[in-house]
Amino acid sequence: MHIFLLILLVIAIILLISSIKVVKQSEVYIIERLGKFHKAADAGLTIIIPFVDRVSSVVLLKEQTMDIPPQGVITKDNVTINIDIVVFYQITDPVKAVYEIQNLKKGVEYLAITSIRDIVGKMDLDETFSSRDSINYQLCTMLGDATDKWGCRVNRVEVQNINPPEDIREAMEKQMNAERNKRALILEAEAQKQSDITVAQGKKEAAILEAEAESEAKVRRAAGEAKAIREVAEAKAKEIEMVYNAMMKSKPDDKLVQLKSLEALKDIANGESNKVFIPFEATSALGALGTAKEILKDENDKKKEKK
Repeated sequence: MHIFLLILLVIAIILLISSIKVVKQSEVYIIERLGKFHKAADAGLTIIIPFVDRVSSVVLLKEQTMDIPPQGVITKDNVTINIDIVVFYQITDPVKAVYEIQNLKKGVEYLAITSIRDIVGKMDLDETFSSRDSINYQLCTMLGDATDKWGCRVNRVEVQNINPPEDIREAMEKQMNAERNKRALILEAEAQKQSDITVAQGKKEAAILEAEAESEAKVRRAAGEAKAIREVAEAKAKEIEMVYNAMMKSKPDDKLVQLKSLEALKDIANGESNKVFIPFEATSALGALGTAKEILKDENDKKKEKK
C-alpha cells in the first residue's frame, strides 16, 4: 500500500513538473490542445495540461539572418554571374509563421533566389555592379510583400558579392587598367600644359618688366642729359653775363663788344653736347672782322716792300 502511494506521488510530481513551462525572453511557445492550436505563450511561466496540451513549436522573435548560397544568375547581356545575398528578417506573428507555411526559412530562401534572378535578369553586367543599392531595395520590397502573410517582416537585404566569370573578370581588369592609364596620361598632359602656361606667363612678365626697366633707364638718361645741357647753358650764360657786365663797366666800343661776343660763342660751341645757332647780327660782325683783317694784311705787305 505504501509503495502504491509512493508511486502515485512520484507520478503526480512528474505530471506537475511537465505541466509547468518557463518561456524565455524573445521566444513564444505555440501550444496545441488535442492537435488544435490553443494559444501562443509569451515569456514567463505557463501552465499546460499534461497529455492534453503540448508545445508544438518554439518561435524566436529576434531579428535573424539568412545567408543564401551563391546563385548563378544570367544578366540582360547574357553573362552568367554568381551572387550571394544575406536576408535580415524578423517574425512578427508567431502563429502565422507556424501555420501559414511549412518551413519559413526555406520559403524565404526560395523567394529570394527567384527574386534576384528576376531583378538581375533585367540589368546589364555593368549595371549590376553600379546598382547594388537598387538591387537591395527591390529585393527587400519584393520579399517584404510576399512574406507579410507568413507573419514575417524582411528588414533589409544585402548583396554580398557579385562574381563574374574568370574571362569577364580579366577583361574588366584590363579595361580598368586602360582607364587608369588614360587618366594618368590626361593628368600628365594637363600638368605639362599648366607648366608651359606658367613658364610662358613668367617669360611674358619678365619681358614686360625688362622693357619697362629699359624705358625707364632711357627716360632717366634723357633727363640727365637734359639737366646737364641746362646746367652748361646756365653756366655759359653766367659767364657771358659776367663778361658783358665787365665790358659795360669799361665802356667799350662796338667792335670790342662784337669780338668778346664771338669769343664767348666759341667757348660755348666747344662743348660736346652743344649746338650753337649764330644769329644774323653775329655773322655781320664776323664779316667786318674779316675785312679789317684783310686791310691790316695789305698795310703790312706795303711796309715790307718799302723796306
